[in-house]
Amino acid sequence: MQPGHTIRAAHNLHHMFKYILESAGNINWMAIAALVTFFTMFVISAALVFKKDVRFVQHMASLPLDDSNPKTAETEANHEA
Repeated sequence: MQPGHTIRAAHNLHHMFKYILESAGNINWMAIAALVTFFTMFVISAALVFKKDVRFVQHMASLPLDDSNPKTAETEANHEA
């Protein structure tokens, strides 16, 4: 990779977003803020999901199907048989 390639790619990406925003007409700043907020939350949640331990995810996924949980009088009284 050439040294200036990354800088040019970032510059081109900036121009692409600028062109999209300018060509969309009069965009309300609140719509842009909502889009940025959604995108930020999506990226953060995706990062947290991929960062989770696979064993933890498998354990949590199998909990509803696991019959080895001990039944107590409290759980029996709160749920129908």
